[in-house]
Amino acid sequence: MPARRAAAETDREVDVRPLSKPEKHPVIFDAFNEIPVGGSILLVNDHDPRHLRDEFEAKHPRGFDWQYVKRERREWRIRIAKLAATPLPRVLANTAQLAADVGEPGVAGAVWKLDQADRDLDSNLIALPPDGRIDAHSGPELDVLIHVLAGAGRLTTEVDEIALEPGVLLWLPRRSRREFTAGPEGLRYLTVHQKRRALPLETTLRRPGA
Repeated sequence: MPARRAAAETDREVDVRPLSKPEKHPVIFDAFNEIPVGGSILLVNDHDPRHLRDEFEAKHPRGFDWQYVKRERREWRIRIAKLAATPLPRVLANTAQLAADVGEPGVAGAVWKLDQADRDLDSNLIALPPDGRIDAHSGPELDVLIHVLAGAGRLTTEVDEIALEPGVLLWLPRRSRREFTAGPEGLRYLTVHQKRRALPLETTLRRPGA
């Protein structure tokens, strides 16, 4: 118990009640980022910040502790402790499950994407329906890694064709010319690339007969 009291005495109090709503979360996360591992902030708010906790779960899963200290009208106090120096590795999805319904009617485009707020990479799971196609185009100013998960198809380059089947790991050099065509079972593949606004791969998908 004495150790617990000592920890409580070193809490950095962050009272966000005077702040406007858009200001609150950035101030709280800035304060959390500044404390050392094992340290904590004592958040003071005028309501139960459940959306804030959801945001902590998204940004710092398993890397923080959340304890209510006081729950009163216009005065909620929550101790938020830092358990790790950086965000921890985590499972984002199961690609076997994401690829299970390849060829499902009406499913096309990005069916999963990496949506972590602070990241250097983008990743998408692209679904092409049976005989669907992404028209020929020149790629963006970045390299793209593609892993074929399910279905089959072909990639048409400037000079040849590459067969696509589950397990194929494909490198698309920046600005390279490419066209994707799905086979009769459809095609699903995962892309990984440096973060940017969008990729032509996601915007030029054509369904059969379009």
